[in-house]
Amino acid sequence: MVITTTMAAASTSSLSLLSNSQHRNHTPPPSTFRPVSNRFKCQASSGGGQTGFFTKLGRLIKEKAKSDVDKIFSGFTKTRDNLAVIDELLLYWNLADTDRVLDELEEALLVSDFGPRITMKIVESLRDDILAGKLKSGAEIKDALKKSVLDLLTTKGSKTELRLGFRKPAVIIIVGVNGGGKTTSLGKLAHRLKKGGSKILMAAGDTFRAAASDQLEIWAERTGCEIVVTNKEKAKASSVLTQAVKKGKEDGFDIVLCDTSGRLHTNYSLMEELIACKKAVGKIVPGAPNEILLVLDGTTGLNMLPQAREFNEVVGITGLILTKLDGSARGLEDLQPFEAEAFVDAIFS
Repeated sequence: MVITTTMAAASTSSLSLLSNSQHRNHTPPPSTFRPVSNRFKCQASSGGGQTGFFTKLGRLIKEKAKSDVDKIFSGFTKTRDNLAVIDELLLYWNLADTDRVLDELEEALLVSDFGPRITMKIVESLRDDILAGKLKSGAEIKDALKKSVLDLLTTKGSKTELRLGFRKPAVIIIVGVNGGGKTTSLGKLAHRLKKGGSKILMAAGDTFRAAASDQLEIWAERTGCEIVVTNKEKAKASSVLTQAVKKGKEDGFDIVLCDTSGRLHTNYSLMEELIACKKAVGKIVPGAPNEILLVLDGTTGLNMLPQAREFNEVVGITGLILTKLDGSARGLEDLQPFEAEAFVDAIFS
């Protein structure tokens, strides 16, 4: 199961690239365009006074997400089990037991990877409200706990729709470390967007891993999307993405989904390649990429944070895809937009 969420715009929009080096122009390597038989027409509206196609698409995706709450619940079994002790702690709570109960609640939050800073903020807020007489029962304390977590998730922005704009094609670049599930996530995202009515083109920008293009071709066939791959060994990812975005622009595609090679966030030379990719697509479509989505392995817990910080500093991450929340990749339908309230209900149910 996968859940996507968009990071706060304020934390990413003002970031500048960490490279002043000049990149030489490279002759794009020969690429292969591979169509599939099931093509369809784009239904984007074109009138200046009409609602934009991508706005409609975002609304459709959000509505679909509301019917997928059960899938969200199924992906947090381990976290929910860790937090189950809270119900026991609060069942027979009384004021004299406040310190003991809050200490055990703090431990439960830490075990569930809330992190020390967030945990302390939540617990101290509860302590203040209890001592001030604002919380007088275990049920009130749990409601306050859930509200604290929900506020943390929504304070910096609650929008989860992809910000694809109105200029076509919209370009989405998928980045992340090795083994996080980038290519699989791209395939699931393509499936979801196509179901919403978009005409999708995939770009096989992972030119480092031998089987990456083959894997993405399987996803293209499976989802009925079209794909651009390179026929040249050791081709530059930026060249492949350039060819794909050009084709997307010329042939009227709505969205170009760009795969990239996995890289350690600590390897700056590899991270610079992402800067080149970002610049390359921006030369073809002004303002592109519309989204840069970082794929994170949900089983790694707080180890995800350094990855997110480093990728964000280099290329300006606009959103996250969390994978393997239930320990598996599962099927096409398991990519779900992040719903903060549903998430809180899931982990504290």
